[in-house]
Amino acid sequence: MSQEAVEEAVEVQVQAPPAWRTLRVALIHDWLTGMRGGERVLEAICELLPHATIHTLLQVPGKVSETIARHPVRTSFVQRLPRAERYYRYYLPLFPLAIEQFTLEGYDLVVSSSHCVAKSVITPPRTRHLCYCHTPMRYAWDQFEHYFGAGRVGLASHVARPILRRLAVWDAATGNRPDRYLANSQYVAERIRRYYNRAASIVHPPVETSFYTPLALAPEPYFLIVSALVPYKRIDVALAAARRLRAPLKIVGEGPERARLEANAGPGIEFLGRLPDTEVRELYRRATAVLVPWEEDFGIVPVEAQACGRPVVALGRGGVLDSVQDGVNGLLVSQDDEAGWVAALERVRLTPFDPAVVRASAERFSRPRFQRAFVSAVEALLAAPPEKARW
Repeated sequence: MSQEAVEEAVEVQVQAPPAWRTLRVALIHDWLTGMRGGERVLEAICELLPHATIHTLLQVPGKVSETIARHPVRTSFVQRLPRAERYYRYYLPLFPLAIEQFTLEGYDLVVSSSHCVAKSVITPPRTRHLCYCHTPMRYAWDQFEHYFGAGRVGLASHVARPILRRLAVWDAATGNRPDRYLANSQYVAERIRRYYNRAASIVHPPVETSFYTPLALAPEPYFLIVSALVPYKRIDVALAAARRLRAPLKIVGEGPERARLEANAGPGIEFLGRLPDTEVRELYRRATAVLVPWEEDFGIVPVEAQACGRPVVALGRGGVLDSVQDGVNGLLVSQDDEAGWVAALERVRLTPFDPAVVRASAERFSRPRFQRAFVSAVEALLAAPPEKARW
């Protein structure tokens, strides 16, 4: 075993302080319907708090990891609404009521993992509440058009607008409920400051750097996108640039935009659909570069690609600025149009990136490092006297 592998094996043994065993802990998560970035964060927290109880609006059985599933789960009345497992997003106006009905008496610590309403749970006066905020509710604030614009939902957009406006007012009014916030990026910390008028410490989410690893292979002449195929991901911009350069492009993912994108693809552009993580890893390892043409709150895909030793070409704003350093482990695109992306793809082909340097940049986001930072944040909150517990 290499020295690096030995160090990684040692690093994995992150454990909570023994005193935590006596704490009554509630974990609050918006919903448990799959394993995406937010659920990976929850999973890493669950490893540290195996005795915690999870409270969530609803869960779909069999859709989360064993680590999460081992915890007792308490759901809200949303779980019992008609066809909620598939259409739960249609019940969004009821989510504030649902999250406020959880009773958390007797808990010493509440940890919310929030991108929707989890941060607004009501806690007893003596219970400490730490919120890991993936982002303030995007669709209620600055990204309404991406989710509920007329181009997405037609005439229903006119109905959704006043509902989301009221939801934003409630979201801001309940921003003082957590004692402290953790943000997954500088970008999200700024959003927390803007919408909730609260400070947040940065704790980057965990990426499986022990799974996503490089191989000693020369890259193949294709670019790669790994993404849901939805409008705000702006796949069409990168696709147009690849088509103009006649550059091979592989696209992993599914979504409502697939048919439209395929119709405009042209030769050399492949749509691979959803793939197992092992196959995605192989594509990362062999790509010339991985493309991220959308604005991220943090961005797991760029770090997975870097962990495999491959550079990233990303839109130069949002959470990706925490992980992509221009000219070191990728390129940042400032001219956000087809011409700007053509120039970036031409440049990345000619820039010699050191796979070891690219890989090292991803190790800042390993699961052990996340867990150590999380433990430190909880310890600081628990140690603070009541008058200093809230930031």
